[in-house]
Amino acid sequence: MTVVHKANILKFSDGLFLDIARQVAEEYPKIEFTDILLDAACMQLVRKPEQFDVLILPNFYGDFISDLCAGLVGGLGLAPGANIGRNIAIFEPTHGSAPKYAGENKANPIAMMLSGVMMLRHLGEKDSADKLGRAIAEIIAEGKNVTYDLKLNPEDSTTAGTSQVADAIIGKLR
Repeated sequence: MTVVHKANILKFSDGLFLDIARQVAEEYPKIEFTDILLDAACMQLVRKPEQFDVLILPNFYGDFISDLCAGLVGGLGLAPGANIGRNIAIFEPTHGSAPKYAGENKANPIAMMLSGVMMLRHLGEKDSADKLGRAIAEIIAEGKNVTYDLKLNPEDSTTAGTSQVADAIIGKLR
């Protein structure tokens, strides 16, 4: 578990955040705890993201870090999200609702579908999760039925719309 902060500069707000994180960590001695400054975390996420397992950050920093990490995997259209608690779990894409694309058949549906893969795994539906995950990976690898954000040139005339991407993935599931 790694706490990301700027307690060296924001001594009161982030200092308190880090102090509380350390106190909570003491209650769970079997969980490895580290902390890192925000700027160093950004560099390390780009250089060696595999060194991190769970990041804990204030929301403000989380917005930056989630976009940075989404960029590492291809963009916000591919970044699934999950909020898992003791009694409830919510799965959603990290990119938000993109209201400016409402009704335009333009938004990338893959992050939502990958959130569904995470949900299926959480529910113990491994085979279904694997099947959907493979179908999504095949469509991305083919590069034909993908939205503008996955094209080298967003103005590419072969760009697929939201429904075409979904139909192509459904086709792979059959």
